[in-house]
Order: sequence, then C-alpha cells, then structure tokens
Amino acid sequence: MSRHDRIAQVAARYTGGRKFSGIEWHVEHRGNVLATGRSGHADALAGTPLPDQPIYRIYSMTKPIVSVLALILMEQGRLRLFDPVSVYNPAFANMLVLEANGSLRPAVRPILVEDLITHRAGFTYEFITGCHIAPLYQQHGISSDGACSLDTMMERLAALPLAFQPGTQFRYGVSVDVLAHVCERAAGDTLDNLLRTHIFAPLGMTDTAFMVPSDKRDRLLPMFGVSDISEFAPLTPMPQELKYANVEDMYPSTSADFRRGGHGLFSTTADYVRFARMLISGRTPDGDVLLARKTLEMMRANRIPPEQLPLTIGMNPLPGYGWGLGVRVMMDAGKAMALTGVGELGWAGAASTYFFVDPAEDFFGVFMTQYLGAMLPLSEEMRVAAYQMLP
Repeated sequence: MSRHDRIAQVAARYTGGRKFSGIEWHVEHRGNVLATGRSGHADALAGTPLPDQPIYRIYSMTKPIVSVLALILMEQGRLRLFDPVSVYNPAFANMLVLEANGSLRPAVRPILVEDLITHRAGFTYEFITGCHIAPLYQQHGISSDGACSLDTMMERLAALPLAFQPGTQFRYGVSVDVLAHVCERAAGDTLDNLLRTHIFAPLGMTDTAFMVPSDKRDRLLPMFGVSDISEFAPLTPMPQELKYANVEDMYPSTSADFRRGGHGLFSTTADYVRFARMLISGRTPDGDVLLARKTLEMMRANRIPPEQLPLTIGMNPLPGYGWGLGVRVMMDAGKAMALTGVGELGWAGAASTYFFVDPAEDFFGVFMTQYLGAMLPLSEEMRVAAYQMLP
C-alpha cells in the first residue's frame, strides 16, 4: 500500500464499517495537493450519494474563524486583548463565582477579551463532565436553544455565576460566543456581516454562513450520532453506530437570525481549505494581507501558564498542546500521542470535523464528516496518515 493511499484506507475502513456515513479530506504541502478525496455516502442508511460540494455543520470549527475576526478588529484598533468585556456589555460587570461547595464569591477581577479567546473566562459547556455549573447551563438552554438571539444568549449567560475566577483555569466553553458578541458591539455590526466582509468574501468562502439558503439545501448532509450536546461524554461509552440525529433545535439551518461564535457556521471542505491555507501566510488568494505576519505569530504562541496545563476538554486530555489566540498549539511533541509537529495548530468540531495547520512545514489538512459525539479516533488517524506522507 502506498503511503499516499493511507488516508483513503482510513476513511474507507470507517465508512465501510458504517461508523461514519461519508468522509471528505484535503491535504496540502507547500502549495501542492498531497491527498484529496471522499468516501462513503451522504446518507449511508438510505444509500444517498455524496453531492458535489457537501455542506457540513462545522460546530466548533466556527471558533477559529470568529477568533480571526477578533484579531482583525484588533489590528484595526477597534478591540484589544486587555479590554474588560463589561466595556461592551455592562451585564458582565460584577460577576459572581459559584464555588464547588455551593458558595458564591465576587469575581476578583473583570473578564478580559484575552480570557474569552483563551477559554479562561469562567464559562463552561453543558457537556463538560464534572463541572458544577454545567447543569445550570442545561437548565437555561445556554447552548442548546438555537431559537434565541445571540443577545438573548448573553443575557442568560451574564445572569449565571462563573465556574471559576477569571484567568485561573482553562475550561472549554461558550467564551467564543461571548467574543462574537463583543465583536458585534466593538464594530457596530452583526457577526454574519462582519465575517462576510472581513473573511468570507476576501477568501472566496462562498458556501460558508449561519444558514443554508433554499437553493443549497440539497447539499446539506444529514447528522448522525446524538442529538443533545449533554450526551457528548457518557460515563459508559456506547458502541458507535449510524443513527439519525435531529440537531435543528440547537443548530437551525434556515433561520436568518441565528448566529453564534462557538458553533453555528455551515461550510464546505473547499471553503475551509481556503481558511486553513490563510493561516499559513495570512494572505488571501489574491495575495492581499488578511492577517499581519506578527498577528499570526501571536496567534500561534501558547498563552496557558504551566500550572494550568495539561489542557483537557472535559475528561479528554490534549497532551503536549497549549492554546494560542483561538487555536490549539502543539508545544511539546515529546508528549504528543499521535503524529504532529511543534507549532501545529487547529481545532475540531463536535460532529467530527477537524483541521490542522503546520506552519513550519507549510502543511495543512481538512477532514469533514457528520457524526455528533463520535467515540472513535478518526481525526487522529487521518492526521497521522497525512503526516506520514511528508518527504
């Protein structure tokens, strides 16, 4: 078997075993395509073939895009890492912290924009196992209610206590939703307009948005797996099998008013390839600068202090990784559990989408599928298959 066939072999094994319905991939090295392809079906249960340019719910792969928007606004002087969030929304002033023993204490300092982009603000997610605040998020529909506006989500969130003192822990959560809200207030425009103007139009990401228009809905792939994010980390993992999941309540596809920072975007492999490619050079396909070289350097630098490492997402460790301005960053390859390189960055989505960028190698990959709450290591196996192709 050729080294260049291994990505296809991994994908075929997973789709052939009906662990995932359909998988797409694209890997480039120094401007040359090393591997690109697809395996399986749009709907393996119905035998529906993958359409041209399938559209995916990319969940948390929305976060790096919104983080780049924040960096663009910082370059423009409209936003700063040291800004208190309460400057943009006073409801986030005078926050309380709920201790694990049930007592409430005032936050000892304001939440800063830097805390949002590095997940150290005190927020969480409903599915974070062992977090004492998570049940409150579930009760108030913080992430699960896709019918409420971003402003309403912020009203609900600001009324709840924080899970820890700002800046003292890394805890994955809704921080980038708050960052999106701050970007709207800082720029005086809606998130969808800002993303379209500053990122999607310059990069030619014509299929990326917070809704799927009627003429593209036949390209939107069905979702498999669980339907509720609170089911992401079951105490007893269940065998992975294809079953339909209705996620419209959390992730509506036809609402013109829906927008979030931590999830919510629909995109294609080709569109996200354009975004990943930009993270190497900072430039658009036309050669214009989207992010300055020094901004990219800051984005790629770890900001998590040693006492807050190793990073974990709930109970899932990320050995060797730190966190930069909106992306994971590989700091110590000696602790990595799968092929990577120092400085490799990127992120993943809850429905098993994934991307990595290795700036030192001028190397990146994008992998897309639709399975919410997968227990199998598809992304790691695809990344390993990509890295082993490097000359």
